Amino acid sequence: MKLAMRCAFGFALSALILISGAAATPAQDNAAPKSPSEIVTTHSFVSLDPVPRGKEFQAAVVVKIASGYHMNSHKPSDSYLIPTTLTPQLPPGFKLAEAIYPAGRDEKFPFSPDKPLNVYSGSVTLRLRLTADDGAALGAATIPVTLRFQACSMSACLPPVKVPVSLELQVVAAGAGSHAAHPEIFSAKPSS
Repeated sequence: MKLAMRCAFGFALSALILISGAAATPAQDNAAPKSPSEIVTTHSFVSLDPVPRGKEFQAAVVVKIASGYHMNSHKPSDSYLIPTTLTPQLPPGFKLAEAIYPAGRDEKFPFSPDKPLNVYSGSVTLRLRLTADDGAALGAATIPVTLRFQACSMSACLPPVKVPVSLELQVVAAGAGSHAAHPEIFSAKPSS
């Protein structure tokens, strides 16, 4: 119960800070970015270039989290904490096989000294396993994806946000030539 009250207080305090523009957090947070777009940046990648119809491929969203901040993992420590999620809005002709989330790291924070929280910090890669089926339109395709997260510092949390991310790819006929793209992203084992 204490943890829930601390998080609720931190959320209310961060909302007040965002509304008033005042800096009511410790000095180290004064120089830190305040908006989610400054705290979290994303870069998207596709594992095949081009993507043949009928072929499974992966998409990855690499999330960079500013120093001094974290966000809950996909499986946070408590049910009231907001998980990080990656949700595609698939156009006709695409199917989602699974979303792959790395394990977070258990860390202790001043607002939760007795119970570690499972979080992402630094850089984390979230993946989607997808298929372009026979109905996928040939040519350039964009798959909109929504990244939902709540960024927190050591003392306060920002409101949860949904950030749009675009996956850009080329779809070609089944059996057409294709090659692996971005092996530095896709050959690595998923981890945070």
